[in-house]
Amino acid sequence: MNSSATPPQRTRVKICGLTREQDVDAAVDAGADAIGFVLYPQSPRAVTPQRAAQLARRLPPFVTPVLLFVNASATEVIAASAFVTGATVQFHGDESPEECWAASDKGRLPYLRAARIPLGEGAAQFDLVKYASLHSRARAILLDAHVEGYGGGGKSFNWSLLPTSVASHLVLSGGLTPANVTDGIVQVRPRCKTLAVDVSSGVEATGPDGLPLKGIKDAGKIQSFIAAVRAADAASTFCL
Repeated sequence: MNSSATPPQRTRVKICGLTREQDVDAAVDAGADAIGFVLYPQSPRAVTPQRAAQLARRLPPFVTPVLLFVNASATEVIAASAFVTGATVQFHGDESPEECWAASDKGRLPYLRAARIPLGEGAAQFDLVKYASLHSRARAILLDAHVEGYGGGGKSFNWSLLPTSVASHLVLSGGLTPANVTDGIVQVRPRCKTLAVDVSSGVEATGPDGLPLKGIKDAGKIQSFIAAVRAADAASTFCL
């Protein structure tokens, strides 16, 4: 082996929208780096801060709990985050850079800022470079599809239309599954500093109608998703 070769970058994985103990355990066992809890009451995957804290207590060291908020006040975010030790917060609504900074308790809470990328050809019109600059205090910019309401709705946007160079850490989300996450990593990783991926509906159990059971995860799908990410990393020729 060439000792001078740069090892492939490891893609971090967040499993989001968890509501049950067995799903938290399955995500941890599969190798997830972060576990997301939705604190947006209108979401079908919503949990209370107290429930998020109960679930987060199952996490071992170095697996990060992430609390997702949509247009919550700074007071609400700071109070809810106090229940979950070591939490990162994720702003997924219409929060301005100033509102994100205030709700992070002026940086005491590390945070992610979601960017809602239009579907179809509209993705080319979204100025991600400017958006990332405006939210430069965020730990990373999370890319999700812009659909009605908040959250990607299991839809993926056109990754190939993103800017070729974004001087930020990015988290790819929106419609990811074990079948397409490799392509997402291949297309998006060269465009940013580092890349992580975030999945919710793509690893959910399905009901008799074939639709996802929102908030109920499938352990096999979680394992398949993370295995696909690791395979993409192993085959990667990208440099750090």
